[in-house]
Formats: sequence, C-alpha cells, structure tokens
Amino acid sequence: MNTNRLLKFAAAMLLLGMVSASCVPQKKMLYLKEAQMAAQNKSVNYVNERTVDYKLQPGDNLYIRAINTIDERSAAAINGELTTRTTQLSSDASIYLQSYTIDESGCIEMPLAGKVEVKNLTVEEAKNRLQSAMNQYVNQTTLIVKLSNFNLTVLGEVTRPGMYKVYQSQINLFEAMAMAGNMTNFAKNSEVRIVRQTDNGSEIVTVDMGSADILSSPYYYLKPNDIIYVEPLKIKQWGFTTFPYSTLLSVISLAATMYALFRTPNNR
Repeated sequence: MNTNRLLKFAAAMLLLGMVSASCVPQKKMLYLKEAQMAAQNKSVNYVNERTVDYKLQPGDNLYIRAINTIDERSAAAINGELTTRTTQLSSDASIYLQSYTIDESGCIEMPLAGKVEVKNLTVEEAKNRLQSAMNQYVNQTTLIVKLSNFNLTVLGEVTRPGMYKVYQSQINLFEAMAMAGNMTNFAKNSEVRIVRQTDNGSEIVTVDMGSADILSSPYYYLKPNDIIYVEPLKIKQWGFTTFPYSTLLSVISLAATMYALFRTPNNR
C-alpha cells in the first residue's frame, strides 16, 4: 500500500512539474501589453517622429534615373544602356549593377557632372545636390534617387531568420518581425537587440517589444543594415511550447509497469 501511494505521489509530482516546466507564460509572448490593456478603455497615442534621417555612407548604392528629359542622349548616359532597353529590373544583382556606389571619399561619379559628394546626406538631400549638379549640363531633366541597398538582418528566435531587402524608405520593428515570420514561442520579446552601424563603430541597444514604450522609442524605426537579434527564453533548454501528451502517456505507462513489477513479489 505504501508503495502504491508513493508511486501515485511521484506520478502527481511528475505531472505537476511537466505542466509548470512545459508552458511558456503568455505574457512573455505578447506585444505591447500595456497598450493593449489601455486600449480596452480609451484610445492611446504614442508620439514618435517619423523622419527619414539615414545619412549616406561610403559603400551605399544609389539608384539614379533621369526622367522627363528632352535630352535622350544625356538621359541614356545617366541611366545606363541596359535601362534604356528594358523597363524592369529583374533581380537584386541588376539593381546593384545599375546603381552608383559611394566611394571611400563619399562621392559618386556622375556622367557629365563628375564627382559629387553625398556622404552624410539623406537620400532627399543627395537628390537635391545631384539635381543641382546635373542642371548645369542637362536641361529639363528630373532625377529619381533611391537607396538600393536597404538591407535588414533578423536573427534569433524568429520563424525565418535571414537577411531581407527593404523596398521602401522606412520600416519599423513590427514590420521587420512580420517579414521574418514573427517571433517563435520561445522568443524573449523583452530583450530584442538592435546592432546599428555608427561613425564610431557598432552600437548595440536592447528594446522591449512587449512594452508600449517601444512605440515612442528612437529605435522603433529601423535603419539600413540594422541587425535585429531576438533572445531565446531560458525555458527553451528544457521546455515545451505545447503540452507533451505522448511523453506523459509514456511516463505513466512506464510507471505502471514498474509498479506491477514491484508489486508482484508481494502477492506471492
């Protein structure tokens, strides 16, 4: 009888331990917890200046095209012979090959105008400077200037880690998570690290995507070449995202077998 009670107690403790160890708390998986609770009663605003302030650096690639021009020969020199024959860019490689790379001195080499310095300018500022430079040589030509190497790298506890190209001027953290298939159930959304290149090297900041404060953070909007790393929960080493019913049945079956083995000699 004592053995029977001991086995029942052990099985109960095992079941309780598995339940507590296997479940990831829901609060660790939610985004914007405070905002969700506040929004149940009223509208909440979080101020964040949405400005495009990325400064161009050596190694960046600018996609530059001349449109609305009466000088087709000059436009062909700016756009490149390949673009005059096709209106579509078939791949990332073609975008790169048809872009202007900023050299180590911070300049790009433009047809007719020669070297134009664009380092530490925003894309819009670079466009205005290039337009002014080209106006001296080409009449009635409008330039389109875009950053062609806006890349993001998303690593850690996301469904599809990897490097992603962004074909828009801005992207925020939640959009980046969506591109990577969202966080996994083992993601620690309170410790998401952003690695950002600065003039002095690499800057690492930690943001809490579970807090509504992220909406007002200067790191809410990402910059080209940012690296986002999502920390895993410690429970990942031995936890389960869903309850392991098959494992539990196996343990119960093993316990029943052991109980039968220990109980048989006493009946004899």
